[in-house]
Amino acid sequence: MKIMASDIWQEIEKIREKVPLIHNITNYVVMNTTANALLAIGASPVMAHAAEEVEEMVAIAGALVINIGTLSDKWVESMFRAAREAKKRNIPIILDPVGAGATRYRTETARNLISTVPPSIIRGNASEIMALGPEKGARTKGVDSIALSHAAIDAARGLNITYGSTICVSGETDYIIDNDIIGIRNGHPMMSRVTGFGCTASALCGAFAAVNSNYAMAAAQAMAVMGIAGEIAAETAAGPGSLQTAFLDTLYCLTASDIGKHLRIKD
Repeated sequence: MKIMASDIWQEIEKIREKVPLIHNITNYVVMNTTANALLAIGASPVMAHAAEEVEEMVAIAGALVINIGTLSDKWVESMFRAAREAKKRNIPIILDPVGAGATRYRTETARNLISTVPPSIIRGNASEIMALGPEKGARTKGVDSIALSHAAIDAARGLNITYGSTICVSGETDYIIDNDIIGIRNGHPMMSRVTGFGCTASALCGAFAAVNSNYAMAAAQAMAVMGIAGEIAAETAAGPGSLQTAFLDTLYCLTASDIGKHLRIKD
């Protein structure tokens, strides 16, 4: 599968034209960040967590993004309800297993979600993906990875084969594993100093999956856009605080020329 700058731009134009509703069941820390990123790329975000309404909300959405960053039993119930409804309606599901491997509760919640309603895309850092794969005992430092992204490729393959989900492992190189392996080498080290950028990547996967049913391609395009916007933003940012603002502005102003100039694919 070949990733082309022109194809990425075409999908961005689709997002901006269709303005898909992206239903997020996400964590308190990143709600504002991810909502603004979705608005900047051209999608329409909604953060709906109540079990009483998630099935209705997901029924009108273009994609469902489930993020387990701040778990509670009530939210877990909502996640399962929304996921089942999305699967029934063939709406793409993106799972961000934040902190899987750090505690039993979040690791088991993520594994149960994957086995009960296999997501279209699972996006996490290397430690999170390894904690969900056949490698038992893989650990996560809070919500941060203690492994490099390439170390999780075998675990990602195992998850893909078992559940059919596209697996996206983020890191210095972002790997998208489906029938093929795609490596995206965009991004900037300062991005790791801003909370919620990983969660933002998952939200963008939702926006791209809402307009592109080839979920491996959608994930790769989302990660490329995330990394490119981060690179461009870092050129003018003085530090993590101004990087957040510059990142949103870059997403909003992103052009086909920007993508063509910055896109880096790992062979």
